[in-house]
Amino acid sequence: MNSSREEVARLAAVATVPVSVRRLDPDDPGAVDRWDAFVETCQEATFFHKSGWQRIMREVFGHRTHFLYAERAGVVEGVLPLAQVKSLLFGNTLVSLPFAVYGGVAASSPAAAAALEQEAQVIARRLGVAHLELRNTQQRHPEWPLQDLYVRFRKEIAPEVEANMLAIPRKQRAMVRKGIKHGLTSEIDRDPGRFFALYADNVHRHGTPALPRRYFDALQRVFGSDCEVLTVVDGAGRSLSTVMSFYFRDEVLPYYAGDELSARELAANDFKYWELMRRSCERGLRVFDYGRSKQGTGSYAFKKNWGFEPQPLFYEYCLYRRDAIPQNNPSNAKYRLLIDTWRRMPIGLANWLGPFIVRNLG
Repeated sequence: MNSSREEVARLAAVATVPVSVRRLDPDDPGAVDRWDAFVETCQEATFFHKSGWQRIMREVFGHRTHFLYAERAGVVEGVLPLAQVKSLLFGNTLVSLPFAVYGGVAASSPAAAAALEQEAQVIARRLGVAHLELRNTQQRHPEWPLQDLYVRFRKEIAPEVEANMLAIPRKQRAMVRKGIKHGLTSEIDRDPGRFFALYADNVHRHGTPALPRRYFDALQRVFGSDCEVLTVVDGAGRSLSTVMSFYFRDEVLPYYAGDELSARELAANDFKYWELMRRSCERGLRVFDYGRSKQGTGSYAFKKNWGFEPQPLFYEYCLYRRDAIPQNNPSNAKYRLLIDTWRRMPIGLANWLGPFIVRNLG
């Protein structure tokens, strides 16, 4: 009884201590460990809240970062990873987080969330950005403009492999079995070499610039076993389809992918995602996060065909020096000529030039 009273008194005392906001120093191991320990346990946190993204944003893309954490009485209660993306072509913005499908505040208390967002707006005004963008999974500011373009797809992984196969709708399941019939197998790669070749070729065919190879090297170096490449090969060992996935707690998130032209004929793309789901089931994971797609696209339809239902994403914008949300994405008609030109560009030139462009998109 006394211990219960003491705990209630301790919590009451802590509640009177104000929340303070600090910046994460990536060279301070203690602060990094505290940040990541909080992210692992916070319900609102995602893989993209990990501290390692700060190093990647700085070292690979040269973006100025502002990784904020809120603490009270020495205990971390919230984090907000931010990076400034500044370019002549696309403007000056503050984003949580570039190259991430999720972001925004992850907090265990309303006071911490409010303090982090307040500090983010102070920084945004001081930097003179056109807008602050928070890539939330839940709406936090109904009064802010909302980017109603993307949805996400998530589904529980059944504990038995065969149950996951039977949960795939019949037509899509037939495509998976087609890949199995063709004798396809999957392999885990220790480096992103095969992955990058297929990925870069794939995005080039779609008319968009590829991220640099060193970015994918950095992802595997920084996140270790939580970043994994799975590649599908045929009986002759030829690479057909590949995916780089992120692992977070009991979830798997296939994030970057690529395919050879012949992959469609052999159903290698379908087989790839089944293999990832099968392996994840055998690892004891519980959630398959199919990630983000634009509404009305082929990617959106493909994920629906797997029996996943779209869930809204709440990309909220606080506008400072613009009147509307920017549309810096391939769906924007004004980029059609650029996309067509990019498709015709030699892939060697595209892979050299692409990183200078894509670093400013995020």
